[in-house]
Amino acid sequence: MVDTDPDADAPSSSGRSETSKPTVVLVIGMAGSGKTTLMQRLNSHLHTTSTPGYIINLDPAVTQVPYGANIDIRDTVNYKNVMKQYGLGPNGGILTSLNLFATRFDQVINLCEKQRDPPLKYVIVDTPGQIEIFTWSASGAIITEAFASGFPTMIAFIIDTPRCAHPQTFMSNMLQACSILYKSKLPMLLVFNKTDVSRHDFALDWMADFETFHVALQADSSYASTLSKSLSLVLEEFYCNLKTVGVSAVTGENIDEFFVSVEACAEEYLKYYKPEMDRKVQARNELEIQRQAKELSKLSLDRAESSQQSSSRNPAAKVVLDARARPPVQSADELDGHISDGSD
Repeated sequence: MVDTDPDADAPSSSGRSETSKPTVVLVIGMAGSGKTTLMQRLNSHLHTTSTPGYIINLDPAVTQVPYGANIDIRDTVNYKNVMKQYGLGPNGGILTSLNLFATRFDQVINLCEKQRDPPLKYVIVDTPGQIEIFTWSASGAIITEAFASGFPTMIAFIIDTPRCAHPQTFMSNMLQACSILYKSKLPMLLVFNKTDVSRHDFALDWMADFETFHVALQADSSYASTLSKSLSLVLEEFYCNLKTVGVSAVTGENIDEFFVSVEACAEEYLKYYKPEMDRKVQARNELEIQRQAKELSKLSLDRAESSQQSSSRNPAAKVVLDARARPPVQSADELDGHISDGSD
């Protein structure tokens, strides 16, 4: 249904150690940042280096993809039919398609967990071009948590480097990255794409020294410029804990460095994020056990009270007794006034 693999029903390998599981790379970025082209380059790199990888496409509206996806949402959900059936626009159609696909996502997890020889090293996921549909939707959260609970998972946030040459556009991208990091709580790698068109050194300088960023804004005295200056001070600590890499999806520049950074994010996941996630899961399970015990106790109490009340005061039994105590009906007038208990 999601994959044509005949061994899809084989037992999962969820018992493997975390270090032997593939690293999941969620490729997220604003429309036009070059996500799909980068996906093609990453797929090509995996094949060139004979690295076992698994490619997943989660964009139901894309006409065609320049890479061979192992799992494609379009094979399960027809985007245009969803729009027609539910009377939706383009964004609503994408969101609903993703919601429908999320209901079967356990099958995707099982396929990613399945034992292979050689074992998978990477699972790379291409997300919809409308960034908010994945990052701020229930289905996006379900998919992210499903991966993060079973695999080392990180986010590759793709940035259009030439467009970020404008300071305010750069700040918009940084705020978007910050919000995604805050919501997902997963390791993030800032990927400055299209370095063949424009180098990303200026962005690294702005991140390393807020005064340099302020100098770039001197010519603009608008409110947006003043806000960007203030935000650069706030985000200074945010920049310190982020990994960055500049790549070109067209020429393949620094793709090796990209995967080195991915490995570093996977180690960060195992060191910091996994223990915290396990702690939250354990706390959630304990709360659920307490809730179930409370509900069971309440149910037992309600049943005991109901049983006690029915035995001490049962209206149905009183009607039966009253009916049996009455003398036999002697006339039609008495029959009209007789209340039957259904046993006559």
